[in-house]
Amino acid sequence: MPRSVQDFPLDHLATAAGAAPKYCLSFTAASLRPELATVIAGIYLEQGDWGCTKALVLERNALQARSASSAKRLESELRQRLQRLTTSQLELLAKGTSDERTAMAWLAVLKRIQIAADVTQEVLTGKLSSLDPVLRRSDMAAFYEATERDHPELGALAPSSQQKVRSALLQMLREAGLLVGKAGKGGTLGTVQRPLVSPQVQELLEDDDPALLEGFLLSPAARPAKAGKTKAPAKASAKPAPKPATKPAAKTAVKAAPKPAAKKASAAKRKTA
Repeated sequence: MPRSVQDFPLDHLATAAGAAPKYCLSFTAASLRPELATVIAGIYLEQGDWGCTKALVLERNALQARSASSAKRLESELRQRLQRLTTSQLELLAKGTSDERTAMAWLAVLKRIQIAADVTQEVLTGKLSSLDPVLRRSDMAAFYEATERDHPELGALAPSSQQKVRSALLQMLREAGLLVGKAGKGGTLGTVQRPLVSPQVQELLEDDDPALLEGFLLSPAARPAKAGKTKAPAKASAKPAPKPATKPAAKTAVKAAPKPAAKKASAAKRKTA
């Protein structure tokens, strides 16, 4: 059975005070690759063992790599991501729609690659909340500059390796549907948007850990299901409104009040007459 999210603390979603864990920077061996992640998930669900899965993937060249060495790197990186998913998440990855497979592949990235989750939470979420969805090179440069203070391993990379990390991150954000549009003039990289999340994907995220919704630029407080529930009490409270019944009573009281006065006036006239 694959280990669940509880076995891997989500430090990237709620970083505690103190020394930050080192970034995993080997992810450049593979981008999001949901179609290849689907293949590995399918083999694992048949075998039920990650060791056997690894052997079969390499033996069959299931990832269609050009060389044995690239096959090993690709299989290792994707497998280590998928080992973070629960059984239900792996099943959706293997049998879901194209969008659901992409969502599960991105979820696997969020659980393994902390820098990807940090970019999503600290940069992309901020762009949407500030109503400025255009992602610029200056936004990413500021993120990397601030991040290197807690993660010197990032700054210790050679310039070429740093560029690979940055390019791979942007590519995964595009593949996951969080960033659309090509890089343009003026230092723009694209437009930030919330990806499509099916009800089944959302349910799996909530059952696992509601904080995972942040990796999809969603908030637990803004879930459609809860928004629908808040409308029901308003309708129910509007039903008991017996106000119209009191209005006729007030009118009759006003009409009835002049009658005694009219009788007294007529009686007075008769006496004077």
